[in-house]
Amino acid sequence: MQTTSKRWIAMAAGMAVAAGLLAGCGSNSESGANKAGSNASNTSDGGSERYDKPVTLKLLIDNQTSTEGIKAVTDEIEKRYNIKTEFDLRPGGGEGDNLVKTRLVSGEMDDLNFYNSGSLFKSLQPDKYFLDLSNEPFMANVLDSFKPTVSVDGKVYAGPSGSSQAGAWLYNKKVYADLGLSVPKTWDELKANNEKIKAAGKTAVIGSFKDSWTAQLILLADYYNVQAAAPSFADDFTNNKAKFASTAAALRGFEKLAEMKPYLNKDYLSTTYDQALKMLVDGTGVQYPMLTFALSNIYANYPDQIGNIGVFAQPGDSADKNGLTVWMPAAISIYKESKNIEAAKKWLNFFVTPEAMALMATKAKPEGPYVVKGATLPDDAYQGVKDMLPYFDNNATAPALEFLSPLKGPNLPQIAVEAGAGMKSPEDSAKAYDKDVEKQAKQLGIGGW
Repeated sequence: MQTTSKRWIAMAAGMAVAAGLLAGCGSNSESGANKAGSNASNTSDGGSERYDKPVTLKLLIDNQTSTEGIKAVTDEIEKRYNIKTEFDLRPGGGEGDNLVKTRLVSGEMDDLNFYNSGSLFKSLQPDKYFLDLSNEPFMANVLDSFKPTVSVDGKVYAGPSGSSQAGAWLYNKKVYADLGLSVPKTWDELKANNEKIKAAGKTAVIGSFKDSWTAQLILLADYYNVQAAAPSFADDFTNNKAKFASTAAALRGFEKLAEMKPYLNKDYLSTTYDQALKMLVDGTGVQYPMLTFALSNIYANYPDQIGNIGVFAQPGDSADKNGLTVWMPAAISIYKESKNIEAAKKWLNFFVTPEAMALMATKAKPEGPYVVKGATLPDDAYQGVKDMLPYFDNNATAPALEFLSPLKGPNLPQIAVEAGAGMKSPEDSAKAYDKDVEKQAKQLGIGGW
């Protein structure tokens, strides 16, 4: 889902929607269940029985998301349960966000809603509009790392839509092998690799600042290391109790960005994202900080080279705290006032199973591991995605900050460009970002600002 992830990174359109925290009049969750009618199967809350008569559920989903993988799952749901899925396409970006909020306020929401997890989801006030799934047995299938991104006050309001992604370092495995390099576990090891790559006449770190959103990745991908050193940072940051400039672990991301300048391609200010991918595949550039949705772009344009692209987590300063910053999959929630609550539960009960993820993989290659327990990657998964598995298996992952806080200053791309290009010091860049966030927090009306 490249466009969805890019919107998370681009920020300006996406985070603006959090300004409109809605006041709604959703009634209690039982009202929808009582409207199910006489076509109920013999069990409730996600049982295995098939309905005698067809039930149609409408799924509201943005038109920028590929639905082939989801349709592979919904086709099976129809075969098993006689539940049809009607895809209700909406615009993406800010226009689509406003449409979702309007539907919720007016009481015209579809049975199921596909939407970003994290702070964007929480801006919809899920406790007012969506069914509390905390005690549903099928939610035991979902990894705990996903649940906070769709929770309010400890209650869970959505299941995952598919695979995760990561903010990480893509690298050319052949060049690494030719130069005798190992995947770095610390930032110093990464810099040592950079020196060896540079000495071999290649670009160690690919910069594509022409597309300014790409300049943010080193900062954003460092959040695993931030939370390892400052576990309460997300909450403190949101509540104006912590700043990037005054929190050493958070400032470190800006410092790391600045430290990579000597290793960038000379034309990093005019290089685009697409050109960066070509450099990585060709081996003229060896490492590229990026979201792993780039693997799908590489597969589409350079299918013969996809097996040569690996992935490693952005290292911290200590090898014993090496982990991956994860972009969680989108959320699928059940509208509290749906007339088909039982069928929607049955639908979601199947959707969050290893079998459903396997069906999805037949039509859409995962761009990261699944967040459904027991779901395995297909044999033909990208090598880079397979490289991510050990982090998940060892519980060495953390959601990106934007999944834990509604604050993400809209000017971060330009601030990151200035930091990476050495136009401003890391300290000044962090202060500039803190000011950017302060403006946004006041616009959102967040307490404490």
